[in-house]
Amino acid sequence: MIPFPKPTVEQFFRTFAITNFTVTPNEKRVLFSSNLNGKMNVWAMDLPSTFPYLFAHREESCSFLKCDPENRYVLAGFDQDGDENHHIYAIPSEGGLPQPLVTGDSEEKYFFAHLSDDGERIYYMTSEGNASFLNTRVRHLQEGKDTLLHVGEVGPTFLEAVSEEEKAFVFTQTYANTYVIGFVKVGTEQIPLTPDTEKVHVVMDPVFVDETTIFFLTDYEDEYTYLAKFDVNSRTFSKVIAVEEESINFLKWNKEKQCFYFVTEKGVTDKLYQFDLIKKELLTIDAPTDTIDQLVVAKSGNLYVLGRAATSPANIYRYTYEGGSWTMLTNNRVLGVASEEMVVPEVVTYRSYDGMEIEALLFKAHAHYDNGYTIFWPHGGPQAAERKEFRSMFQALLNRGYSIFAPNFRGSTGYGASFVKMVEQDWGEGPRLDCLEGIKWLFDNDITTKEKLFLVGGSYGGYMALLLHGRHPEYFKAVVDIFGPSDLFTFVNSVPPHWKPMMDRWLGDPERDKERFITDSPVTYLEGMTKPMLVIQGAKDPRVVKAESDQIVAKLKEKGRDVDYLVLEDEGHGFSKKENEMKVYQRMLDFLDQHRDS
Repeated sequence: MIPFPKPTVEQFFRTFAITNFTVTPNEKRVLFSSNLNGKMNVWAMDLPSTFPYLFAHREESCSFLKCDPENRYVLAGFDQDGDENHHIYAIPSEGGLPQPLVTGDSEEKYFFAHLSDDGERIYYMTSEGNASFLNTRVRHLQEGKDTLLHVGEVGPTFLEAVSEEEKAFVFTQTYANTYVIGFVKVGTEQIPLTPDTEKVHVVMDPVFVDETTIFFLTDYEDEYTYLAKFDVNSRTFSKVIAVEEESINFLKWNKEKQCFYFVTEKGVTDKLYQFDLIKKELLTIDAPTDTIDQLVVAKSGNLYVLGRAATSPANIYRYTYEGGSWTMLTNNRVLGVASEEMVVPEVVTYRSYDGMEIEALLFKAHAHYDNGYTIFWPHGGPQAAERKEFRSMFQALLNRGYSIFAPNFRGSTGYGASFVKMVEQDWGEGPRLDCLEGIKWLFDNDITTKEKLFLVGGSYGGYMALLLHGRHPEYFKAVVDIFGPSDLFTFVNSVPPHWKPMMDRWLGDPERDKERFITDSPVTYLEGMTKPMLVIQGAKDPRVVKAESDQIVAKLKEKGRDVDYLVLEDEGHGFSKKENEMKVYQRMLDFLDQHRDS
């Protein structure tokens, strides 16, 4: 027999990302944004063939893809090195080099909203002239001119839906992730979609089924988002259907079939449903993956989803309406590693300091790989969750013998509106104590010890890693911070302008909440940060700017602490370039291995 070595770290990162996709109206082509060649570009497959080819070369992250109904062009959004200042580009119908279409100063943002049914008008939001609240404009392609449709006020304002006759428009106004109100604008009149906009709730994914009837998702006076309806003529709001203890996401309408399709989130997994509006029947569709990132509904009734599972990277699947079966269109997999060689997490629960039940994912390294060490992973967001979805980093670490524990502490999505709101104006107390109880659970269940526990986190998880390190260093062997905020005073003033109106409810006010900002800022606890650290940062990060990592690294080095610092000059809040991604995680693995037996 020929002996082969165990998989290398690189093999787990030779999977490719798929960040979004679309399908042409005739369903003959799938377009998707991916780093198949190492950098993000737009790729295509001409169905029924599933062989991908380069469709548009830009080598930048793509925020959306939209096909012209007449197949004359494709619209796409691109930023620059992860700065998230996306502009709108046009691509020839058969592919090529993206051409700037709706652009301006490099610091401005242009968010795509809607393409008219005849493909002649593009609706978009822009920070130009209104950085905090955004204006909505219409680009008339024949004349090459813009008209102003709406001026954002009070909170960042997004155009979410346009009626077929383009006479009615639904906007949302964001005050926080958990407080998003909606209104329909007809002429100069603005009509709220929910009875009381002072009550904290969300409105999302509105759909015009005719000129005066709007369906949308909301958690108005409820713990979970449900399907609601608003009648413009009678000004009446009504609840249509809810799924018990599941929040509905991704609402899509099929006019030809008179059906809604939606995905629900419950804890660490998703479910897929069809709701027949005429028969009022709800049908469960078995999804091909544990989580669904995007849902596209074709006129034919066929469904296309982008989804992931713990041992399966992002892939696009098609559900045939007539046959009721799924076909995997992409074949994104880990190079040379069978799914059984990877780890499916256990879903566990534990009681926190106040008796609240916390759900977590426990990834146990296979016995023949297990090195006895565990990584504690607080997720980012914070209003997000760790779910049953593939992470190259996780599976690479598991293959090297590290087990991973990922708790969905208070503030995580998927457990009801009240749970999500618990992190608002409480970044460093409740969630931190939830994390501590999770660590104690690991000790009590003999999964790991203080001498064999590493701490790794990114974004808010990076913040939590810094905070836990500073306040509880005795629990950890070493710490990795990936673009985490280090000082809440500087962080709150450095976020993108259209985030700033939301910061008070989300994080708080640095003057009013001065004492809490001090208490919850990792930089307050420099004396406690005694364990070896690796800090990773994207130089172009617009969310957690480089200065957040610069300052914590500089202060720790002044104290003579053991700190490695890796800066990616051409990355933002994440890693869009494959070589950078592999460089980061190889460096992280080397760091963990270095300090494992030290």
